[in-house]
Amino acid sequence: MADFETEENDELYEHYSFKAGKGQEPLRVDKFLMNFIENATRNKIQQAAKNGNIHVNGTVVKQNYKVKANDEVKVLFEHPPHEYLLTPEDIPLDIVYEDKDLIVLNKEAGMVVHPGHGNYSGTLINALIYHFQNLPMNSDERPGLVHRIDKDTSGLLVVARTEKALNHLSKQFFNKTSEREYVALVWGNVEEDEGTVEGAIGRNPKNRLQMMVFPDGDQGKEAVTHYRVLERFGYVTLVSCRLETGRTHQIRVHMKYIGHTLFNDERYGGDKILKGTTFTKYKQFVENCFKTLPRQALHAKTLSFEHPETGEWLSFDSEIPRDMAECLDRWRNYARHQDLS
Repeated sequence: MADFETEENDELYEHYSFKAGKGQEPLRVDKFLMNFIENATRNKIQQAAKNGNIHVNGTVVKQNYKVKANDEVKVLFEHPPHEYLLTPEDIPLDIVYEDKDLIVLNKEAGMVVHPGHGNYSGTLINALIYHFQNLPMNSDERPGLVHRIDKDTSGLLVVARTEKALNHLSKQFFNKTSEREYVALVWGNVEEDEGTVEGAIGRNPKNRLQMMVFPDGDQGKEAVTHYRVLERFGYVTLVSCRLETGRTHQIRVHMKYIGHTLFNDERYGGDKILKGTTFTKYKQFVENCFKTLPRQALHAKTLSFEHPETGEWLSFDSEIPRDMAECLDRWRNYARHQDLS
């Protein structure tokens, strides 16, 4: 949420805020911010420094300031972040269920849920405020949002239409009484038929765009994922993942942590051939699968929660989208014709 920065100048809005990790080696603040802000250019960051927009521990710094461990680095501007200047856009939505209290929709892969750096239009929020009036604001100033799924993940989302519904649904997600099941295609043969991954998740200090597991729990937030094998294809496995918590990139990070990166998950290295043979034919087969499914193989398949007004338990199920279904068919066919023992 963008707050007014009252201490230095009550006309400044916080656009970015980062805390340097414990192991941060001294690094120029412009280089530090280049590592953390997506789509930023060195020129823009240096200009921001010249204009006095970069603050470290509450003090304006120049571009050559060396960031040290535990420094709090903020970028402040005189205008609110673009993501808060919401524009309604006539984008079609796949609505599964709708009443006066809430909406359940099926998000297609490739659609960003809410505006952010580099994505100021074409998002789910832009579509929602076009189709629905007076959606309640959540604590991050996102209209109606109870939870979110990543841009390249497809599947079910619930959106609140009233303040009461927003609070009630948010509480269910917080208290882990709502239920969510995802299907994911992961690299490798998952040995156990089912299991649980526990490990606190936080930002990777070396790559701000990635999350990672902190096994000692000294950083990040508690995260629990239950998985169950649905189908085995030898070099890849189709699993069902049930979330107890809803951390950013949770399934993607937890599955990588146990050695089973999501198929074609570019951000976490799943867009490379991680398992299989060295045969050219096999490489070509995998490349074709990547083309069929040009995103991480993750779909939010089911969603269940208590209706905030009626108390009725609602359950929704969505079909695996065509790109993922085609990719699975390719692997089924491949596994059928190969000796993968």
